[in-house]
Amino acid sequence: MVEDSYILICAYRIVRDLNRSTARICAANGLTFPQFQVLEALLHKGGMTVGKIREAVLSSNGTIPVVIDNLQKMGLIQRGKDQNDRRKSIVTLTEQGRELIERISPENDAMIAEKFGVWTMDEKKDLARLFRAYRRKFIKT
Repeated sequence: MVEDSYILICAYRIVRDLNRSTARICAANGLTFPQFQVLEALLHKGGMTVGKIREAVLSSNGTIPVVIDNLQKMGLIQRGKDQNDRRKSIVTLTEQGRELIERISPENDAMIAEKFGVWTMDEKKDLARLFRAYRRKFIKT
């Protein structure tokens, strides 16, 4: 059906546009897009294991350890032992990392709000409802 293809292509292009805009904000602040994703996840969810970070940012197994190593070298995150399972480490923001992501995140949020401003609140609620229906039916996470 033509409409199905149109929806798929538009959704892809919207995500790609948002990712590119976020990547520009990241680059202006000395970060890569994946580094921003990790810092933002830690800001909003608190300390997490590497596996939980990977799930939070929807990344592949091989990418996140490299991103985390680089963020640690930059002094933006730190690793500590998980009190419940000493085999695991918990990644948390350093003060420098928190200051950076708290400065960048609102700029990114404003960019998203501006782009989503093409829709009314009712249209956004409709889109959210439609995406939830798809997610409940097909995405088991």
